[in-house]
Amino acid sequence: MSLFDTAPLGSSDARRPLAERMRPQRLEDYAGQTHILGPGKPLRRQIERDELQSLILWGPPGVGKTTLAQLIAKMTKCEFVPFSAVMSGIKEIKAVMADAERIRRTGQRTVLFVDEIHRFNKAQQDAFLPYVERGDVILIGATTENPSFEVVSALLSRAKVYALKALAQDELIALLEKALPVVGVTAPRDILSQIAVHSNGDARYAYNVLELAAGVAKDGVLDQESVESVLGRKMLLYDKSGEEHFNLISALHKSVRSSDVDATLYWLARMLAAGEDRMYIARRLVRMAIEDIGLADPRAMEQAIAMQQVVHFLGTPEGDQALAQVAIYLAVAPKSDAAYRALKDAVKVAETEVAEPVPMNLRNAATKAMKQWGYGEGYQHAHQFEGGLNNMECLPEHLRDRTFYEPTDRGAEQRITQRLAELRARRKQQ
Repeated sequence: MSLFDTAPLGSSDARRPLAERMRPQRLEDYAGQTHILGPGKPLRRQIERDELQSLILWGPPGVGKTTLAQLIAKMTKCEFVPFSAVMSGIKEIKAVMADAERIRRTGQRTVLFVDEIHRFNKAQQDAFLPYVERGDVILIGATTENPSFEVVSALLSRAKVYALKALAQDELIALLEKALPVVGVTAPRDILSQIAVHSNGDARYAYNVLELAAGVAKDGVLDQESVESVLGRKMLLYDKSGEEHFNLISALHKSVRSSDVDATLYWLARMLAAGEDRMYIARRLVRMAIEDIGLADPRAMEQAIAMQQVVHFLGTPEGDQALAQVAIYLAVAPKSDAAYRALKDAVKVAETEVAEPVPMNLRNAATKAMKQWGYGEGYQHAHQFEGGLNNMECLPEHLRDRTFYEPTDRGAEQRITQRLAELRARRKQQ
């Protein structure tokens, strides 16, 4: 299959999904990912100079991984061969590679696009290696999972990984506006904004909602009723900027921080009733556990992560109870942002002050020569000292006596305060 056989944008084939019909045919029309495709950015320069190498596109669904692979093939005049990890095995891999090798002998290059590459097992991924090394194909893999864990190291070392981001709300709105004439409806911007917010950065989902809603729209005008009929749920009452979405999560966060359980439950219920994405709420609750509770209750983060797993495993409506349970837990938990502030202070120092070399006593003497140069000299192994406490200084010279973490007297940080006082007093004595 060749990219150049693909029907152009605006094709009369209205039976194809809207997302397929709206695929851009030029890189200039591609939405988002300016961090890698903007002027002078690494992937953009690689494409423009025709210096393409195998790469892995890692990002959430609906951000344009397949589209980007197609555009790369088109701009570099390569044959585009899509390959699905769900549908294929080693036998199919070898057949495709044999064709690619024959094409290479004619002087034509092949971009092999492997969708959901993380679904291939180790043996199947290894089957690509000799063809990638010989240059028979330029492999472009797409995955929603972390390549470090899901792609074999041998293949990963031969490919550049590019992380793609979820599309921003304004980027989704712009795509939807371009699609309105294709589906034959008009829509006010606030309706498109609502679709964009509910799409969570997924352009394919946004296109699907628009296409289905256009089918039930009255008099060719998209309204809230037609969109809600497609979503099967009530939408949040957004204004044109989608501000209410952020107002509600802000209200939930500040209610948790203020230890107001009833307000916490109310704002959570508002978001659930409006059909807010449950995983979005889960992510925000995890953040609250880290930012506002921290070490005052170390179990808060454990509870939040367990909740995220339950929500992912059970879905709705069963997972909603886990959201409520953890929201209550976080609201009543003792609060501390000491660890949050400590990291901010440490990062500020690291970014603004002189970066002294790592002290020699903290360096690892990996070779005999390094040991002779003084690496590791003066290191004190804590377990060889009484109480597991040595008297070794670990901060650079100009930062000695600098304190970043100052725990509160709330919750578990009461015990941490006592322990730190003991440790710091002992260091001063030594």
